[in-house]
Amino acid sequence: MLGLLSVRIFFIPGVYALTPWLDGADYRLLSEARGRIGGIGAVILAFAVWMFRRSHADLMRNWSLLLQLWEKHQLVTEGVYRSIRHPMYASQWLWSTAQPLLLQNWIAGWSGLLLFLPLYLLRVPHEEQMMLEQFGEAYRAYMSRTGHVVPRLEGWDA
Repeated sequence: MLGLLSVRIFFIPGVYALTPWLDGADYRLLSEARGRIGGIGAVILAFAVWMFRRSHADLMRNWSLLLQLWEKHQLVTEGVYRSIRHPMYASQWLWSTAQPLLLQNWIAGWSGLLLFLPLYLLRVPHEEQMMLEQFGEAYRAYMSRTGHVVPRLEGWDA
């Protein structure tokens, strides 16, 4: 599943940018709006990259590619984790939002969302369960004060 992220981040956009193979799936926004929309996409993408890097830096040795906890794994609740439990996934949602704004192509633009959605839906519940089993009440308390991928707003959890 994680390999799909590379496909949607590098391979499909690369094919779109370097070959004419996906040109038949292009769509064009009004020329007046194209620049503004692309600019918004670039800002969203820049924030996504920052959040992804920041979340890795905040986790440090507590990060694992696989769903596993290390012997000295600690519950990280500072930095970007102060407000949201899954900032790496939040960054991927942002990337998936930016991609169709930057790549106006039904395949290259929207593949990010289509390839990320199953990973998110399948992996996050297992990750949350693993954290509950390891950290118990501390993780429950953390869950009660943070949102999944956006900061918790009063009466709403995302």
